[in-house]
Amino acid sequence: MITINFVKEVKKPHVRIIPTKTNKVSSSVLTSAEKKNVNTAISQSYFEGKSGQFVDILGGNSKIIIAGIGEKITEGTFCELGGRLASKQNKDTEIVYYPMGTSKIDETQEAIHVAYGALLGAYRFDKYLTKTKSEDKPSLKKITFVVSNPTAAKKAFKEKQVIAESVYMARDLCSEPANILNPKVFADIISDMAKIGLEIEILTLKELKAQKFGMLLSVAQGSANEPRVAIMKWMGNPKQKTFDLGLVGKGVTFDSGGISLKPGAGMGDMKQDMTGAAVVTATMRSVAMRQVKSNIIGIVGLVENMPSGTATRPGDIVKSLSGQTVEILNTDAEGRLVLGDCLWYMQEKYGVKKIIDLATLTGAIMVALGEEYAGLFTNNDTFADELHLAGKNTGEELWRMPINKVYNKMLDSTIADMKNIGGRVAGGSTAACFLGRFIQDGTTWAHLDIAGVDNFEKSRPTCPKGSTGWGVRLLNDLIK
Repeated sequence: MITINFVKEVKKPHVRIIPTKTNKVSSSVLTSAEKKNVNTAISQSYFEGKSGQFVDILGGNSKIIIAGIGEKITEGTFCELGGRLASKQNKDTEIVYYPMGTSKIDETQEAIHVAYGALLGAYRFDKYLTKTKSEDKPSLKKITFVVSNPTAAKKAFKEKQVIAESVYMARDLCSEPANILNPKVFADIISDMAKIGLEIEILTLKELKAQKFGMLLSVAQGSANEPRVAIMKWMGNPKQKTFDLGLVGKGVTFDSGGISLKPGAGMGDMKQDMTGAAVVTATMRSVAMRQVKSNIIGIVGLVENMPSGTATRPGDIVKSLSGQTVEILNTDAEGRLVLGDCLWYMQEKYGVKKIIDLATLTGAIMVALGEEYAGLFTNNDTFADELHLAGKNTGEELWRMPINKVYNKMLDSTIADMKNIGGRVAGGSTAACFLGRFIQDGTTWAHLDIAGVDNFEKSRPTCPKGSTGWGVRLLNDLIK
């Protein structure tokens, strides 16, 4: 991770970063001669001050990088600039950034967001690479920010650093191969978080059978790797016995589709079918590290969905923790079975009245929204507004999708209380309606289908290609 430092002054910095929104620079940190050289270089390039544009000026033993930020400046503008600086291809190991400060965003906030974006953009999952060339590795190791009040900046940045580290955790979990990260190993990682103050409980196979997690067990029964359910509790307000928010995550550490086997092409990506659980786990880490003054609970269902002689068959009927029966018509619609039992357990055991679940649940949401938005399904308009705002604030945006009686009726079965699929159309909505059948009256609930945003095919400023950890920032903003 890049080292971030805040100081009042740096004498003779080797590399200086000067942000600008136009094609002319008048920064007070440059001498008259430097300004002349910089503006001459700009005039001889296509630089217009737009976001993502850079001009490098070399002179003697120093270097000046002019960074465009564009006219419409937001916190996200500086966050993206930080990400671009972190991934910029050069041999610079240390740089010094001089905030410009604006009427809306002061120099301290600017520095914090550039630093935050740099951490997010610098992420790499390279633990299994043994022959990477030095030129293919990020060179930047340290960014120093020159601000008038370094102490205040350091204090304010701590929260962002915790969140960035938690995003790293989610991305790491999602990037691990399934032969390394199985349900037990995932549960062991969660157990280790007791060190930071979380109350942890792990339900093993024996306990899940005793509790009658029928749907979750039906998914797990084809695998040699036993399931786990992990409960993480943070009591930031000990005077209050109830929980302010519950988070539920789908943790299918590998999804072959079971007997309804997936096509071979792309099946390797199914190691990431536990992204919802990774995001919930990483969010609970950040809640504890930030010492949030609310009571938050996270539950993740950890299973592996495999085909074998013991696997659930299409046509089987299973009994859920809620007592409702489910006709399994497709064993590849397994995530909703895991979530359904965990949602019910959270309400019955802990009385949680406000819940968000996250899951890489349907291909249908990917077709509808691509990589731009996660699908939001909720039974509460106010909650939808709160989630939309958190998405806008963090750049992890949501698009609300419909749930209604028509979609819900598509799940009716003639021989059980419901089917686990609703047909070929409206797959995202019928999946959400299935989950809705395990939401009790009086519970405010939102389902986030993150199947299209859990992995990016191309790098973005604050997220290299691959696992995104999408949702950690959004949930932290919502909780805050």
